[in-house]
Amino acid sequence: MGHHTFDASRAEKLEDAASRYQFLSAEELVWALAPDADGAVADLGSGTGFYTDEVAPRVGQVYAVDVQEAMHDHYREKGVPENVDLVTSDVGDLPLEDDALDAAFSTMTYHEFATPAALEELHRVLGRGGRLVIVDWAATGSGEHGPPVDERFSAREASEALGEAGFEIDHEAVRPETFLLIATAE
Repeated sequence: MGHHTFDASRAEKLEDAASRYQFLSAEELVWALAPDADGAVADLGSGTGFYTDEVAPRVGQVYAVDVQEAMHDHYREKGVPENVDLVTSDVGDLPLEDDALDAAFSTMTYHEFATPAALEELHRVLGRGGRLVIVDWAATGSGEHGPPVDERFSAREASEALGEAGFEIDHEAVRPETFLLIATAE
């Protein structure tokens, strides 16, 4: 299960607003993230920066984290806001200081990095009280959109993994194809 990485040669698909907003609107992401105007936030699996661009005007600093440099190349072509730093890294080995972030979010990428080591790393960089928002393809979904069902997690599985890494689940919503989790680092 898990560890599917989006094909960077299809990056343009990540800019299709109608398709993206069908599963997560910008307003819902901002609501879930509850960003601080001076805060530092990481977009985990930022891809082309589609959701990074929605968050950047609302915070002091965004780290757009993606394991694929090709995704950052696409983002650079599109134009990267001044307060966004592109970070080419796996979520399990973030080049950030302890407690560097106020919040982090993952939009349809949790299945790509969901390991105990990555969740422990997120806890390290978020520190106590840091907020983590995860919206991902649900294992209970049909598989018509997103990765194959056998590469997905259920909200329950993700919640349990987050709990084991030191997060408390504040909100959980399960939809036909996706789930939303809001968690706080304890």
